[in-house]
Amino acid sequence: MDSIVESVPNWDEAILGFNQGTLAVLVGLVGLVFVARMVAMVAIPKIFNSLCEKSPIAKLAIQGSSKALGTAAGAAVLWQSSLTLIEGDAASMPSAVEFWLPSLAQVVMLIAIIIWALRLTVAVQAVVEYWDDDEVLDGAEKTLIGAVESVLRFCIVIFGSIFIADALNFDLTTMVAGLGITGLALALAAKDSIANVFGAVTVLLDRPFRVGDWVKLSGSEGEVVNISLRTTLLRTSADTIVTIPNANLTSKPIENFGKRRWRRFQPVISLDLDSDPDAVENFTKGMGELIRNDTNTMKADSSYAKVSAIAKDAIEISCNIYWDVEGGADERVARESFLLNVARLAKENGIEFYEPRARSQKPTK
Repeated sequence: MDSIVESVPNWDEAILGFNQGTLAVLVGLVGLVFVARMVAMVAIPKIFNSLCEKSPIAKLAIQGSSKALGTAAGAAVLWQSSLTLIEGDAASMPSAVEFWLPSLAQVVMLIAIIIWALRLTVAVQAVVEYWDDDEVLDGAEKTLIGAVESVLRFCIVIFGSIFIADALNFDLTTMVAGLGITGLALALAAKDSIANVFGAVTVLLDRPFRVGDWVKLSGSEGEVVNISLRTTLLRTSADTIVTIPNANLTSKPIENFGKRRWRRFQPVISLDLDSDPDAVENFTKGMGELIRNDTNTMKADSSYAKVSAIAKDAIEISCNIYWDVEGGADERVARESFLLNVARLAKENGIEFYEPRARSQKPTK
């Protein structure tokens, strides 16, 4: 490095506490940082071109993180070069610059690496999609992706903070001792955060639900869209997002509609009180046949349609139906088909449904 400094014309002339050769080398090193950044922005996406072509998420992550990685590479060159420059005999600079320049270059490098790593965590999904045979992520895979991303972010921040503290010449031994003294206070202050982490671990181990399931948690109902170390996100039927601390998952009941083995439908059909009993009987038998002949019906012994009450104004027929359907859309189709067939059956038997307004208009004797 001394030979480079001395190759600058009039290298030993002083400018603002630097000799001219040292100042020229430092300017060149800063320029090298920007060159490395530009090279990384162009080269890194080309290296991972196949992954970028298959996944837009990977393309976004790699392109967004390449700038930070280029900055880290340039800062690393500045860090090591400044150390070599300071150790040489030809360089001359203010003592404060000599002390802080390598440390600041190292800190910039570490911060850039942390930013690069944090932005790259979203590529976990791209990697899973790349190796997934059916190219469709199910709920378990989405849950795994969310958990891995959260753990990676946590580790990156913790270890990055340790390395930055070391670069700034903090005494880590003293810091660890201080943490031991104040550990109890920190644990009490962070008990909610710790509880949230344990809640996330419980969800990942016990798997009471996964991403994509429709659940009811802490009084909120919706689709699970993300599970992180601290919170679980639900998208409600109103398309709003509810954030639930994971600590609640270990102490509150969880109702998972996605794990239902069947769907139960219990309509009550109210008929006009003046309906002919024989027609009502035929109508009820016909409803039973509709239920049994439905391809979606399961648990046939427990599915029925029976007259359950003769009330003040109506004859009530209670139904209990179990359907083997995949989801809410299929269930709505099955309900519509059943109810329309019931309406057709009532028309065939001359049955009228109970209508309070029509009943009130009938003359009293």
